[in-house]
Amino acid sequence: MATAQLLILAALLLLPLVAVLLGKLHGPRKGKNGARLPPCPPGLPFVGNLLLLRRYSSDVEALLRRLVARYGPVVSLRVGPSLSIFIADRRIAHAALVESGAALADRHAVTRALLGESGNTISRSSYGPVWRLLRRNLVAETLHPSRVKLFAPARAWGRRVLAEKLRREAEEAQAREQAPPPVMETFRYAMFCLLVLMCFGERLDEPAVRAIESAQYGWLMFVAKNTSVLAFWPALTRILFRDRLQEGLAARQRQKELFVPLIDARRVRKQQLVKNQGGAAVAPEEETTTTTTFEHSYVDTLLDIRLPEEGDRALTDDEISNLCSEFLTAGTDTTSTALQWIMAELVKNPDAQEKLYSEVKATCGDEQGEDAEEDTQKMPYLKAVVLEGLRRHPPAHFVLSHKAAEDMEVGGYLIPKGASVNFTVAEMGWDEREWDRPMEFVPERFLAGGDGEGVDVTGSREIKMMPFGAGRRICAGLGIAMLHLEYFVANLVREFEWKEVPGDEVDFAETREFTTVMKKPLRAHLVRRTTCLNGD
Repeated sequence: MATAQLLILAALLLLPLVAVLLGKLHGPRKGKNGARLPPCPPGLPFVGNLLLLRRYSSDVEALLRRLVARYGPVVSLRVGPSLSIFIADRRIAHAALVESGAALADRHAVTRALLGESGNTISRSSYGPVWRLLRRNLVAETLHPSRVKLFAPARAWGRRVLAEKLRREAEEAQAREQAPPPVMETFRYAMFCLLVLMCFGERLDEPAVRAIESAQYGWLMFVAKNTSVLAFWPALTRILFRDRLQEGLAARQRQKELFVPLIDARRVRKQQLVKNQGGAAVAPEEETTTTTTFEHSYVDTLLDIRLPEEGDRALTDDEISNLCSEFLTAGTDTTSTALQWIMAELVKNPDAQEKLYSEVKATCGDEQGEDAEEDTQKMPYLKAVVLEGLRRHPPAHFVLSHKAAEDMEVGGYLIPKGASVNFTVAEMGWDEREWDRPMEFVPERFLAGGDGEGVDVTGSREIKMMPFGAGRRICAGLGIAMLHLEYFVANLVREFEWKEVPGDEVDFAETREFTTVMKKPLRAHLVRRTTCLNGD
């Protein structure tokens, strides 16, 4: 209590100075062409719009919709000394993210040190040589199509894990005459099985995967609930919320305790292979039957990295651990969230599900056909279903905030150096000026003649939807995310008929965790079909 009182007293003493500072930072400033800062609702000295944000803490999107309706497609909010700008127009978003290039490619580093992170992660690194090196390594050494193909056995294993767990849960629920359990937990576990294998090169047993899943989920929930609080005024919040901060550091430490032994195992294996000069590497086609260790992993590539800007040093175990956490976050939570939304829409729209099943069956036949991943490339309706799911239910309703590296003018407004800039991803995909019946699930819109035909999901030509972001900070895993979604959706529809549970209908209400998930998790009555995509 005494500490809190001292902090309040210090804040009051600093109030006049802060008010002057805020006036200099956020006053009636103009750009070179006379552009002014984006409109901002009235606020209070020192705290800015903090009270307004607290009032809308459970639904910030509702606040932004209200502000955009009143002020226009570019608005700003002030919290303490920080200015945050939100862009809700797709053309202005394209001008900011794509046409302005490097000027909006930086990140804020306010909470990194507080949360035990170095700047050396791809999603949160400052825009510069280290970021380029790490991203190039991920794209070329793990996400390149030739590398992605090496993990085909891992995807087949993940599919079998998912199908078997869903089948067993459905049979147990039926035997006990109970409602089927929510499918999200099973989706998330299957994605962790796959991504842990891709990351560490080891097919772990269920307890080990569950331990990593639990540690990762605990960290994500801490970040989702606490980052904005800790970032408000770090010099004060590190004292005021020190107990909460310790929880975050403990969650980070738990990850490292699980990750570092796996990293060490790959380091030892790598050294042994070098010593043996091309001995014991396992061919990808053998990996599903003869060993739990894979030839290639993301960690292997991180062990090879050297940082020229820092004396050509290798990455530390802490840095590799943080990059592994980032890799798992990007590939599990967003994908399992998107998968749940898509399957919920197919449950609610049985005609679309039947149309998709007919396409899958016609492409693959009743017997085992070509490689399932190659088959998905021949299914336009499958791709349309996935795109419509991402448009209607993007897992992230905002991108990670961008930091303006310099004063810039976008959409007639000044974006000052150092400002945070974000984009209303979901609202752009629901814009009735661009999309016919935007709140309905209509996969046909992405086929010939539809309003989404030929949509550029990368946003390089134009932005109509941006579930993966756009510009230089676009999600590096866009390609593999689409592959995973198409692969698992096709298999789930081929394996089971998904039906609504009587008395437990699908509810599309949303709630925000790390991603935007179903407030009432999906339960579905699954009917096993006579064949499955790979014939087993």
